[in-house]
Amino acid sequence: MTAGWHTGGAVPGETGAAVIIGHNITRFGKAVFHDLKEITKGAAITIGRRGEEPVRFTVTGMESVGKGSFPTEKVYGRTEDRALRLITCDGEFDAEEHPVNNLIVYATSD
Repeated sequence: MTAGWHTGGAVPGETGAAVIIGHNITRFGKAVFHDLKEITKGAAITIGRRGEEPVRFTVTGMESVGKGSFPTEKVYGRTEDRALRLITCDGEFDAEEHPVNNLIVYATSD
């Protein structure tokens, strides 16, 4: 399964927050961000870009937040950094079997 890039934000490697969203599990099994919760601060993330050099990011932090308290400004807001945000579902499941949290990984380009 693939991840989706939020085209309303920055292109990965440009100034601003580039946001990429993907499932961690689906009814078909493990998905693109299944192991995202295992990433650690300082880890390297490389984003390939068609026709351009890949961009390297370093993880600066991560958090799991309830979907009702999603930090919209922190994730999508203006930044002078070349930033990356990776988002997937996290946490326990509600009565309808949907995860109640989002896992957000924050990274900046070297």
